[in-house]
Parts: sequence; structure tokens; C-alpha cells
Amino acid sequence: MTARTIAQTITCVLLALLMLPFVLYAVNFGQGGLRHALPEPHYILSTNSTANVAIFSHMLAGAVITLLVPFQLIGPLRRRAPKLHRWSGRIIAACAIITAIGGLIYIPLRGTIGGWPMDAGFTLYGMLILLTATQTYRFARARRVTDHNAWALRLFWLAIGSWLYRVHYGLWYLATDGLWSNPDFTGGFDLVQNFAFYLPYLIGVELYLARKRYRVAVS
Repeated sequence: MTARTIAQTITCVLLALLMLPFVLYAVNFGQGGLRHALPEPHYILSTNSTANVAIFSHMLAGAVITLLVPFQLIGPLRRRAPKLHRWSGRIIAACAIITAIGGLIYIPLRGTIGGWPMDAGFTLYGMLILLTATQTYRFARARRVTDHNAWALRLFWLAIGSWLYRVHYGLWYLATDGLWSNPDFTGGFDLVQNFAFYLPYLIGVELYLARKRYRVAVS
């Protein structure tokens, strides 16, 4: 392996380890909700049973994709265990669709704690996950590797979005002690965060892909 490949592999493994506490939290919260074992009242609970099943399924499926997606980027693993890569990809795509649909069902039935700005941001997030998961799987089935890789990269950043959302808040509170943020998620920072945990990363992906296409065109 080249030094670059080794560095990428180590980065992906470290990322998975960093996200593991969030994954375990999401699993515990999701299964607790489905078993009706959460303490009541809880802000996320609804009187609508469909909304509750949707959000807790969303959490469990989200935990799976958060755990698995870093390993999809490890080149040596893809090359040496292609079947594992394909089956992991199928699981990720299926869980991403469940995650997206769960969130998109929950929002109109229950609504988010932050009101319509958070509803809008998280609805767009769910729709993008649904789109990227579908396209990633579709191009993999068609063996259009370049298109598959591009959509998979978009899906990767969306898949870790819930973790990034919490990282953003952790760093912000550490740096500012919660400036422009409040428990109702209506502060200035909260409003920005409704979109900032995924859109800037997608913009970065598009710039990276555009630069890559340009290099191929001029080579």
C-alpha cells in the first residue's frame, strides 16, 4: 500500500471509532423508543404511534449507516473483499432509505423541536439522503463506477451528518459557551445549524468532483 492509502485507511478507521459512542447512543435510544422504555415525558415522543415508530426506526437505521460508511471508503478493503463491499453497500442503501423515510414521516406528524426552520432543514436533509442512496445503488447495479463513486461520496457526508450536527454543537459550546443558541433551537447558531451540518460538506464534494472532472478533461 502507498503512504496515501495507508493514511486514508487510518483516517477512516479513526473516524469510525470517533463515531462509535454516537452509534451506541442511537442504537440504545432507538430500541428503547420502540420498546416504550424511554422516560416520559420526552420531547421526541408523540401521541401518534406512527410518528414514534418512524423516528425510532430512523435512529436505528441511522446508527447502522453511520457505523458502516467509513469502511466503504477503504480502498484495500474494497479491492480484497469486493463481496463484503457490495453487501455493506446494499445494507447502507436500505438503511439510508429507512432513515430518510422515517424522518420524513415524523416531521409532518410530530414536527421538530425547533419549529418550521428546523422542519425545513431536516426535510431537505432527508430528501437528499433518499436521493443519494437511491442513485448510489442504481449506478452500482448499472456498473457505472464513476457515477456510483460520486454519489457514494455524497451519501457518505450525508450519512455522518447526524454525528457532524452534534460535533458542531460540541465545538461551538466549547468555544462560545452556547452563544446564539437556546433550548428551543431558535437562536442564530441554531438556525444556521439546520442546514450547516450537511450543505457545506455537499458543496465541498461538488467542488472536488468538478475539479476531478476538469483534470480528466485536460489530461
